[in-house]
Amino acid sequence: MAEPPVGTNGESRASHLSVLRRLGQLAKAFFIDGNRRDTRLFVGALLGLCIVVGVVQVLVSYAGRNFFTSFTQRDVKGFYRNLAIYIGTFALAIPVGVFYRYAAERLSLIWRVWMTHLLVKRFFFNRAYYRLRSSERVDNPDQRISEDVRSFTTGVLGYALTMVNSAVSFFSFLVVLFTISWKLPVALLIYATVGTALSMLIGKRLVGLDFQQYKKEADFRYALIRVRDNAESIAFFRGEKREHRDLVTRFSEVVKNTMLIIGWNLKLGFFTNSYNYLALIVPILVVGPLYMNRSVEFGVVTQAEGAFATVLAALSVIIAQFEGLAAFAAAIKRLGDLWDELDEYDVEDAKAEQEAQIEVKECARCLIINDLTVQTPGGRKTLIHDMNFSLPPGKSVLIMGESGAGKSSLLRTIAGLWQSGSGGIDRPNLNHLIFLPQRPYMVQGDLREQLMYPQNEEGADDELIKKALVEVNLLEILDRVDGDFSRKVDWTNILSIGEQQRVSFARVFLRQPVMAFLDEATSALDEPNERLLYQNLRNLGISYVSVGHRSTLKEFHDFLIVLSKDAGVAISELTPPDKNAPPVSCRPAK
Repeated sequence: MAEPPVGTNGESRASHLSVLRRLGQLAKAFFIDGNRRDTRLFVGALLGLCIVVGVVQVLVSYAGRNFFTSFTQRDVKGFYRNLAIYIGTFALAIPVGVFYRYAAERLSLIWRVWMTHLLVKRFFFNRAYYRLRSSERVDNPDQRISEDVRSFTTGVLGYALTMVNSAVSFFSFLVVLFTISWKLPVALLIYATVGTALSMLIGKRLVGLDFQQYKKEADFRYALIRVRDNAESIAFFRGEKREHRDLVTRFSEVVKNTMLIIGWNLKLGFFTNSYNYLALIVPILVVGPLYMNRSVEFGVVTQAEGAFATVLAALSVIIAQFEGLAAFAAAIKRLGDLWDELDEYDVEDAKAEQEAQIEVKECARCLIINDLTVQTPGGRKTLIHDMNFSLPPGKSVLIMGESGAGKSSLLRTIAGLWQSGSGGIDRPNLNHLIFLPQRPYMVQGDLREQLMYPQNEEGADDELIKKALVEVNLLEILDRVDGDFSRKVDWTNILSIGEQQRVSFARVFLRQPVMAFLDEATSALDEPNERLLYQNLRNLGISYVSVGHRSTLKEFHDFLIVLSKDAGVAISELTPPDKNAPPVSCRPAK
């Protein structure tokens, strides 16, 4: 089985520095910039408990030494006295260890809550969730926010506390070793240094392999979610074999990379197990002759072996934790990539505002387009060239044209999703607009949440909801929830596409925005239902912009815009102007 290239030593060092830099940034954002009182409280408690744990371990060591010495000397009185002391140190060590773990888990949870809330906020800021779809560096942001954040917060605290405990144990028991024999710490330092260097040499490949494992696992999981979300389309196309083949292919990539990880863990395991077993006899080789010469008691031998094991474990953190550290480093890199990508989006947005590619202004109720040129992101293709149009309040316009002419792209530009191009757009505030896509978005929730989206459903008037359902000819939807507005069902599978489109119109009737944008919003409806929806929409007196192909839509609109693939724009009136209507002025929004 072929293995991926490792990369040069320079690339490896750069990768390690990148991981350390990101680790420092993410930790600083919480512990320093976060300025949280509960964080400081738990950090202080943990540091204090680390020191207490080290002191208690030394006390247990000396209590055990005295106990085993009295045992070998057959000192009955001393045996029971030292046994009581030994048990007493246990009674002290148990609650200290329990509270130490509790404080560590609480701090880890606090950090995860803070980081998840921050990343979710940044995920939606400036529509980053929309732009991440085309990112070449960040895949599966959902996994990074959910699983990688958890791995990061628990991993950082776990390894940080391990290092602190190792430092406390190292200095505490190093003194114990020196009191027994100076040869013990010397042998220890040589053994640990050689072992750590060899483990890093053998296991460095695991970092890259674990990073690939995260990616391949996420790709496999996303493919499963995609099948669930598109189950009906797959069933209609009889695409089971094709989807099955895709899932098997993705899973085989997971298995292939897992086999590589298992192989390298096997090599690392041979070394670490040999290292750990040899560590059992090293202190005996040093202290054994002293015991044979009656220079020390038997309790000193057991104490030396325990202290040696503790200090060796402190110095061998990398060896003991290498497999976990490799996976942890991969999680940091994935989380750091997402963090950096969100930072770049903020910089790009600030730069875009300074460059002012398409100037967007807010007005009260009008839609005014001045010399608008729309290009695809990156400016690779021009879709619309020098468009000028004005839509008065209460009027409507239908946008038609060949497929790929830029009809939906114009709506994205008005909504601010696309900014590539030039010219200007005057439109109402986005809070006063509503966009209806061809395939409506069905939220997970009850009927109130579904119809009031994206508004808060609290305080919703059920009578107004029923009225809106009548206006879209969808009152029978109440029968599917037995008249219970609070019942939660899988709306995507319960409702047909046509019914989902009527739900979108019900949202418009309940919200009553200043302007509505409809992108093939009635494509799945029959003509009677389409006529009903547009008539009720016109009766609201709001302006609306429709994108469609049906010629029957023309009778429901005042203007027609036809786009062509050569970026041309043709504008015409579908209804004669009302000569008795007063002149309309579009005031700037307050």
